[in-house]
Formats: sequence, structure tokens, C-alpha cells
Amino acid sequence: MGFARGSPIRGVQLIAGAGGPQGMQRQARWLAPREVGGPGGKPTLRGSGGPRVSSNRQRSVAGVLADPRARLGAGTAVVLVTAIAAHRNRVSRGEATAFRAVNGLPDALYPPAWVIMQLGTLGAAPATAAVAWLAGYRTLAGRLLAGGTGTWAASKLVKRMVRRPRPAALLAGTRRRGPDATGLGYLSGHAGVAVALGAAALPHLGPAGRALTLAAMPAVGLTRVYVGAHLPLDIAGGAALGLAMEAALALAQDGARLQGRSPGHQA
Repeated sequence: MGFARGSPIRGVQLIAGAGGPQGMQRQARWLAPREVGGPGGKPTLRGSGGPRVSSNRQRSVAGVLADPRARLGAGTAVVLVTAIAAHRNRVSRGEATAFRAVNGLPDALYPPAWVIMQLGTLGAAPATAAVAWLAGYRTLAGRLLAGGTGTWAASKLVKRMVRRPRPAALLAGTRRRGPDATGLGYLSGHAGVAVALGAAALPHLGPAGRALTLAAMPAVGLTRVYVGAHLPLDIAGGAALGLAMEAALALAQDGARLQGRSPGHQA
């Protein structure tokens, strides 16, 4: 099953079809800073026109987040911090200002916002997994299905623990669009699912696919603020949960792969 040139999905490349570990390194280069030779042969990082900096003194954020352990730690930390703040059932002035800036946008934006919002629904996980499976990308399909559904289920658990209401119960003048969101506010399952799916797919996408995915992940969260379903802390917590869940799956998959290659297992 092929895709036309320029299609975002054309960039999907499973590591199994890209030459094993060497293929993995090539596909991860979009996340890592490019190294060039410096004085004395020492590696340096190529900047955007500024002075070169030694690689052992500075690591880019993207390079750090390429490590699933770093993603797991960062995601878990953000969930904890935002959950503590949200548990007080108070909305800070800054959060209220950010919410009203997005929630107060024109009603004419609702149709495209609704379409984008579907990328964070529970159904998005099996839908994207099916596309990957039919295209022959079995490993990616499993990651998408497990990451999306796992994040959605975990979000329901966190909601019951934090028990933050929806924006309309905390902020007067909240504009609600579409069907009223039921249940609790913190955290956003839509934002979590979108980030879990996007983070799993990013290493396998080409430049066009990455650009669309990086734009879609935050856009899903913004649409939930726009329709009056979530406050900004809800979105941040949901996105962090999705990042942590995807990282946990990546670590589990790497561990299983290493175990399969161990001499004792092969014996």
C-alpha cells in the first residue's frame, strides 16, 4: 500500500524496514542536534548562525526528549505539578486570562475546531492503528492502539483522584459550544490521546508528517479550551500524561527487544 509523494503518511517508516539499529539512528536524527568537527576534533553542535557550543556542555531539549526515560520523567513531573494546582479548585488569574483568550474566539471557528478535536477521541487510537496496520506497519499499529487507549483509561482514573470541575463551574461567562462535556475537568483525555498518538508516530514520519503532527497535538488541546470543556491546566496535565504513557510503552518495547536478543533468551 503506497502513498503519493508529499503525503504526510508517506514518511512512516518502521525500524524493521529501515535497516535495524542503523535505521533507528537515521530516523531519530530529526530529534538530535547535528554534530560537526570542532577544534582538535572535538564534536560541537551546529547552531543557527551563533557560536558553536561544545556538545558536552549543552544538550538541546529535542535531544533530551529523544530519550524515553526523559519523556517519562518530564511527563510524570508535569502531571504531578498540575494535579496539585488543579486539586485546589481555584483558577489563577493567568489561567483565567489564557482560557478566556481562547474560549472567546468567534463561533465561526467551531466546525474546523470540531474536526481537529476528533484527533483526541478514544476512537482515534484504533483508527490510526488500523491505518498503520493496513499499510503494513504492525509495530507502530500496536504502539498507537496501546498508547491511545491506555492514556484514555488513565485519564479517567486521574479525574476521579483530582476531581476538578469543568470550566463553567469555576468561571462565570464560560462559553460552551457543542454538546456539553460531562464529568470532571482535570485532566483532558483528548489532549492526552493526541500527544500519545503523535509522540509514537513522530519518529516514523517524514518532514511533512512531523510538521502536521506537531501542529495537531497542541491544536487538539486548544479546541477543548475553545468549546469550554477544559481549562489550561487540564490541557497541560493531559498532554503530560500522554507523553508519559507513550514513553513507558517505548521503554517496555525496548526492554522486550533487548531481552529477545540476549544470548540466554536465544538459547
